[in-house]
Amino acid sequence: MSLSNYDYQTMREALFYKKLADNKIGCELCHQSCQIMPGKRGLCGVRENLDGTLATLVYGKVIAANVDPIEKKPLYHFLPGSQAFSIATVGCNFSCANCQNADISQAPKEKSKILPPISGSDVTAEQIVSLALKSNCQSIAYTYTEPTIFFEFALDCMKLAVKNGLKNIWVSNGYTSQAALEMAKPYLAAVNIDLKFFSEKNYQKICGAKLQPVLDNLIWYKKNNIWLEVTTLLIPTLNEGSDELTKIAKFIKDKLGADTPWHVSAFHPVYKLTKVPPTLTADLKKAWQIGKAVGLHYVYGGNIFGQGLEDTNCSQCGQTVIARSGYQVKRFDQNGQCQKCDAKISGNL
Repeated sequence: MSLSNYDYQTMREALFYKKLADNKIGCELCHQSCQIMPGKRGLCGVRENLDGTLATLVYGKVIAANVDPIEKKPLYHFLPGSQAFSIATVGCNFSCANCQNADISQAPKEKSKILPPISGSDVTAEQIVSLALKSNCQSIAYTYTEPTIFFEFALDCMKLAVKNGLKNIWVSNGYTSQAALEMAKPYLAAVNIDLKFFSEKNYQKICGAKLQPVLDNLIWYKKNNIWLEVTTLLIPTLNEGSDELTKIAKFIKDKLGADTPWHVSAFHPVYKLTKVPPTLTADLKKAWQIGKAVGLHYVYGGNIFGQGLEDTNCSQCGQTVIARSGYQVKRFDQNGQCQKCDAKISGNL
């Protein structure tokens, strides 16, 4: 079956792959490094081997498009109080048992949805950028699922966004290959990366992935001056223990810097983890305290509001410079500086 037999709005040749013997393909888009037989797909469910040519099935197939507060990503130190035009396609290179968007991230892997057409509305990069501008957004966020797996479409949107004065944001699991990161780098302004566990066992068991590539990519983002915030979802019985949280906090401080924001978010039972209890408020506060005790300047509690864990405080004098209640933001800073002691608040404020 040749690529030309397909609607190019649904399938087009993918980036980052090599041809192997017997029409097999080695995908090099992410660290899953799938080897794909003819007629089969990679672990993401949206990259298919068509007679030795790797096709992306989701180019321009947008399954979700919304105007979101940038704090929802969550990004607290990048254009706070602004709106982000948020898009996604179906598919993901992880298979997280706790995925809150499993209906779209895991859909292409379900037997009933393997064959074309792939779900999503046909849109162009030009339309996405136009909608973002008309919605008075300052950025486009590639989110909800995993931006890596719709890289080709995201890249075209990103290039056009930059030309039109918009910033690009990824909300990612941090599994993108180095080659793809280098291609995205000129157009990518900020990322929020999930550091789900500090356990190789749980990364493999819960996510179907490995820890080390995520750690390596976090360091890469920091070294390449892309604004980085890190999120850890606290899942009871899996990663809410003090030892693991301390290891995560120390990694962030030692390898990414004390000014890197760490979001610790409450888990709610979902998808394949419906029998796991929700995160206790006390455990969220404990995680916040661990981050601060390790020496992180900016630690935030998420998914449980009204606990006083969402405000940005000056790392020098402790003054509240940005107050938050849910997604409502009130700024007291002066052009990114503390109004009391004039210390610089890290980020793009």
